[in-house]
Amino acid sequence: MNKLKPLLILLCIALYSICADSVKAQTVPQNLSGVVISDLSDDQLRQAMQQAASSGLSDAQLLQTLKARGLSDSQAQVLQTRIQSLRQSSASQQSKTANTEIINESRTLNYIPDTIVKADEKVIDIFKPRIFGADLFRNNNIKFEPNLKIATPVNYIVGPDDQLNINVFGNSLVNWKLAVSPEGNINIPGAGILNVSGKTIEQVTSLIKNKLAANNYAIGRGTNVNVTLGDIRSIKVIMVGEVSKPGTYTLPSLATAFTALYAAGGPSDIGSFRQIEILRNNRIVRRLDVYDFLTKGDQKDNIALQDQDIIRVPTYRTRVELAGEVKVPAIFEVLPGEKLADIIRFAGGFTDQAYTARIKVSQINEQQRRITDVLENDFKNYVPLRGDRFVVDRILDRYENRVTINGAVFRPGEYELQKGLTVSQLISNAAGLKEDAFSGRGSITRLKPDNTTELLSFDVKAVVAKTAPDILLQREDVVNISSIFDLRDKYRLTIKGEVRNEGEYAYSEGISVEDLILKAGGFTEGASSKRIEVSRRVTDSDPTSRASNLAQVFVVNVDNELKAGEADFKLKPFDIVSVYTLPGYERQITVKVEGEVLYPGYYTVKKKNEKISDIIARAGGITASADVDGGTLKRDNIAILGIDRNKTDTAAIEKERIDRLSRLKQSYKDSTQLAPEQLRNSYVGIDLKSILKKPGTFIDLIMEDNDVIRIPKQQQIVRVNGEVLYPSAVVYNKSKSFNDFVLNAGGYAPTALKKGAYVVYPNGTVKGTSKFLFFNVHPSVKPGSEIYVPKKPVRRSLSAAEVVGLTSGLASLGAIILGIINLSK
Repeated sequence: MNKLKPLLILLCIALYSICADSVKAQTVPQNLSGVVISDLSDDQLRQAMQQAASSGLSDAQLLQTLKARGLSDSQAQVLQTRIQSLRQSSASQQSKTANTEIINESRTLNYIPDTIVKADEKVIDIFKPRIFGADLFRNNNIKFEPNLKIATPVNYIVGPDDQLNINVFGNSLVNWKLAVSPEGNINIPGAGILNVSGKTIEQVTSLIKNKLAANNYAIGRGTNVNVTLGDIRSIKVIMVGEVSKPGTYTLPSLATAFTALYAAGGPSDIGSFRQIEILRNNRIVRRLDVYDFLTKGDQKDNIALQDQDIIRVPTYRTRVELAGEVKVPAIFEVLPGEKLADIIRFAGGFTDQAYTARIKVSQINEQQRRITDVLENDFKNYVPLRGDRFVVDRILDRYENRVTINGAVFRPGEYELQKGLTVSQLISNAAGLKEDAFSGRGSITRLKPDNTTELLSFDVKAVVAKTAPDILLQREDVVNISSIFDLRDKYRLTIKGEVRNEGEYAYSEGISVEDLILKAGGFTEGASSKRIEVSRRVTDSDPTSRASNLAQVFVVNVDNELKAGEADFKLKPFDIVSVYTLPGYERQITVKVEGEVLYPGYYTVKKKNEKISDIIARAGGITASADVDGGTLKRDNIAILGIDRNKTDTAAIEKERIDRLSRLKQSYKDSTQLAPEQLRNSYVGIDLKSILKKPGTFIDLIMEDNDVIRIPKQQQIVRVNGEVLYPSAVVYNKSKSFNDFVLNAGGYAPTALKKGAYVVYPNGTVKGTSKFLFFNVHPSVKPGSEIYVPKKPVRRSLSAAEVVGLTSGLASLGAIILGIINLSK
């Protein structure tokens, strides 16, 4: 939107009245109680926020100023919400979101901060209605610079510092470049001094020809003279009156009045655009009307300037504002004899949404304003007065002859309310009912005279067949005809089990089990085409019986190639089809053996009861350097923080396990902060040595898919970590006890929780410290084990307030006990 709404302009000019002087603010309204913030576009609001920030005006000050001028709390809240929304949506404005808190705090204030009164006027430029024509001289794309490369104008007045190019050709050939002296003379070689100042180029050319002819040049008898302008002089022009930058300006001698006005920034906010005076030799030689150029492109008064010309811009006499639905809303200057129709012409005419029958005008009536309506026939007669404010309203967003039909017709939408239009005729205009139209009942939503609505029902089938009275339609009636699909749940079918794409599918009448399986992509490899179950909803369940049916279940056999079967079982809406796995079908189970075996790698389980010992035997048995006691079984179906299963180096796997434990210890000082899946151990504690001695016993576990058997090399160290003075890897010695290994790591740290120390054995089992009487009984240590000493929990001491509260509570309790004792005596 490229214009401000009338009420919004009142809001914006109120800001301007705070900053501007009394002259500029003489027509500014002070009451903002009726403004509507939603009329301001996002672009305009964003630009205002940027200008406010550059001038040091905060959002809180901006909002408080408007409230001080009468802006309602509800509209202030709308403005605050829009400012917050714009700041959140722009990444470049995120640093300024702190202003939101200032806005919230400023709601309780009832004063206008001094910083607002002294704010830069640039802040309110976006809010103030623009003066028509002011942008012309503030547009960097329009320079009004004279073209210095054009042919010399014949009416150009020659003066000092000009350079004349004299070209003599024919019987005589001469080229002179002669500068005009301060006295206005040129010195023609061999001809003498000639005064040319104040004369036009045409006159100067004639004088030069006569001068040369008098000095024996055969001018006109085979010899010609051409005089052109070389370097041009500069002139000084004085800009006075209400211009943005008054003063004396040095311009090229080809400069025009627009050139000088542009250099001075154009008329000021109170300067006239229509009666600009050009003074020469103490008299007005031309009056310039900028509107002629803006509206008609006419530059008849944009004359060339001469040295010491004066351009005076007087103050305006009469200005009016035209706002609302015009193409160029602005403040316009009015000359005597001009009418409202001229102002509308200056504004480019009405927009497509303008209400032109009458225009509201706010007039100054002595000490107050009054509102008058100007009818369209009077636009050419109404004489605008000082301070008039014209507002062109929008046409009403309503129709005088509209009816609407929605739903199951071929062409729903809006139609003309023709005289005598009925429901059946409207359905016919909409190309008739669709096949899925619900013909039992339709409705008409009718607007009553008080703008409330009522609902009228009719039999669609009977009205169309003319077996029931037709209904005469009225303005703004909305006819609704439902579809049968809108009046029921969406019919769906569900298929689960051994099909390629299980899920829900749309129901179609007559669909069979084979059709649904085809929609689901067909059977998977292990699917059974026999004994497919179809469960169907029941509608006659006995609610008083516990044994009442919840669903009907049918068993269907189909052909493997989904050919039409004998049963040809048809499905109904909401049926659930279950396809089962073929009996005896098994997918391969793969396990992995790593470490010290003759043939490490992947093995496929041959039998359902194949055990650990069988897999190790298939792997060629263990090597001579294997640490049987450290053998582990990792089972992936127990969730744990992932370790790369593709690693085949036992040392690398052990290192990863230690790193994982270390990270957990550093990240979680309290195990209660760990997620359950992080506390689980994926290693199944097995006694591989006993398994290999007595294969097939109950400790020889049956293998499952993705199991990993790891047999490390013989270990010779014990790792000591946690709350010890120097966590270390200590050489294993069977004569050392638990505490000996801790002492080899520097001993317990002051923060160590000794009773919580535990050992992680190479096969993944964990054993903690137990108590016997008052002594800690630590577990035994094996090669490759890890000793971990946890940290004592941090105990918070009581604060002074807690101590006082506890003491007071004990004192009160003591007093109650003494009172009870005294009473008992």
